[in-house]
Amino acid sequence: MHWTRQVTKPRLDIFTAAKQAITASPYAFGPVAAMSTATKPSALTFDLKARCSTSKARASTLHLPHGPVDLPIFMPVATQASLKGLTPEQLEETGCRLCLNNTYHLGLKPGQAVLDAIGGAHKLQGWNYNILTDSGGFQMVSLLKLAKITEEGVRFLSPHDGSPMLLTPEHSMSLQNSIGSDIMMQLDDVIQTTSPDHARMKEAMERSIRWLDRCIASHKNPSTQNLFCIIQGGLDLDMRRQCCEEMVKRDTPGIAIGGLSGGEAKADFCKVVDTCTGLLPENKPRYVMGIGYPEDIVVAVALGADMFDCVWPTRTARFGNAITSSGVLNLKNARYAEDFGPVEQGCTCTCCRPKEEGGLAITRAYIYHLAAKETVGAHLLTMHNVHHLLSLMRRIRTAIIDDQYASFCKQFFAKYFDGQPPPIWAVDALKGVGIEI
Repeated sequence: MHWTRQVTKPRLDIFTAAKQAITASPYAFGPVAAMSTATKPSALTFDLKARCSTSKARASTLHLPHGPVDLPIFMPVATQASLKGLTPEQLEETGCRLCLNNTYHLGLKPGQAVLDAIGGAHKLQGWNYNILTDSGGFQMVSLLKLAKITEEGVRFLSPHDGSPMLLTPEHSMSLQNSIGSDIMMQLDDVIQTTSPDHARMKEAMERSIRWLDRCIASHKNPSTQNLFCIIQGGLDLDMRRQCCEEMVKRDTPGIAIGGLSGGEAKADFCKVVDTCTGLLPENKPRYVMGIGYPEDIVVAVALGADMFDCVWPTRTARFGNAITSSGVLNLKNARYAEDFGPVEQGCTCTCCRPKEEGGLAITRAYIYHLAAKETVGAHLLTMHNVHHLLSLMRRIRTAIIDDQYASFCKQFFAKYFDGQPPPIWAVDALKGVGIEI
């Protein structure tokens, strides 16, 4: 465990760094103007391949230190340097080339000293492809009740012994440098989008900008690790525009849209994504954080987003749910007790493929039998669900390259909602970028 423990006197090094990053203006215009004119090292290349002629959807390839990644992409979440239920080889077989690790959890265990000793998370987990890490700040707020955000950082109580501890932008960067992730996220100030406290939302947005400056200043490996900024501002589109303007000035290799999937209405979510992507540069990847439902992804791609992540596909597998092209199936339902077909007809995942094609030929009846009492049922559904999401992204990419994304959206919603009318928020959002479904 190697978090910074809080002391009774102010930490002079942290306050000094903060003062260097913060000027009289809350956005630190002076230092940023100087930074934006310099050529910054980057560990990625963004290669735009195609644009949809109707919507804002685009296909590209992201060249990262551990290999190329085709966008749009869904990134499975391997919180503890492991995707629950899958070995690294099984995750590789799904086609995954970029997954997430959790900075907060890896900072607690195995801890920074172990990560430094082994040479980073790639070696720790035996993963030869790319890793993205969050900053650790979100978990402080979401998992720990006794957490407080100040200009210094996130103060919280250790979940092990209850001692006061502190996560600063500088320490978040140090941890992520030790993890060795290909993409690392800035420490940002996160509050729920549905919060009615406009002043607190504005404070969080402005503080996230200041903290980005501190992250940039303390990032030790910019030639081998990519630091992404995170746009905040809740559901206030003016604040989002303001934040976009300031974050773009920092010229980070990629840009994330954060603070969503927090209970807001889907129509509001779409407005934020659409507004932000319209202000972001064409030559950088755009990452909408915490998004994993297929219908959300299909719409967000049309709105100009490239990257997505969520624990939902793996978490819902543990409840016996299979994601299919015709919607989500709860295989704990007794109707599947004598259903001897595959989880999804035509699926090429290891779970569904016939044995003569190298698969396991798992049936819905077998999953029904296992789901309530054996962990292997969750493992098999995890295998299927991750494969399904990554396969969906490949089909999305192909549709964009073929300039058939409008038709793809129409067909997707017709099948996924089994002929029922698609949700009005999706209809409106897609109509806003020229797609009728």
